[in-house]
Amino acid sequence: MRVITGLARGKRLKEPSGLETRPTTDRVKEGIFSSIQFEIEGRKVLDLFGGTGQMGIEALSRGAAHCTFVDLRKEAVGIIRENLAITGFADQAQVVQGDYHAFLSRCREKFDIIFLDPPYGTGLLEKALETITTIDIVSEHGIIVCENGSGVAWPILSEPYRMQKEYRYGKIRTALYRRSAD
Repeated sequence: MRVITGLARGKRLKEPSGLETRPTTDRVKEGIFSSIQFEIEGRKVLDLFGGTGQMGIEALSRGAAHCTFVDLRKEAVGIIRENLAITGFADQAQVVQGDYHAFLSRCREKFDIIFLDPPYGTGLLEKALETITTIDIVSEHGIIVCENGSGVAWPILSEPYRMQKEYRYGKIRTALYRRSAD
């Protein structure tokens, strides 16, 4: 696992041992970032199920202004902090150890890009999307990037949110939801 491009291009990132974390493959990551490449610079990012932090770190490498990483597991939070140190982005990041719902419930800021890649088949993606859209923490024209297994339908969100595009990478699918202007 590595940073694909930008300021930290080629830096190798650490991964936790075991099967609890499923890092996004380079192929999927490249596809996601090529679809949002002109919307990253200067933006505020939320990597909600941070895992290794690779999605938020990739955004920082490509010019995002700040990224907040959230993960419930202590080991994952430690890996995210190590990866931020390796890439030199620790001063542009906030790392929160805690439950995604608790974080969202007390969140008072808006984000331009949100990455959602929870464990597949747990219902966490649907619950997180519902909470995010209810509390409305996505800026106008902001993007929610979701990753999921191939067997589950994407949630339909109410206005001002809409699915912009869906991509398939074998058994992995991604979707971009966009928030329109008020």
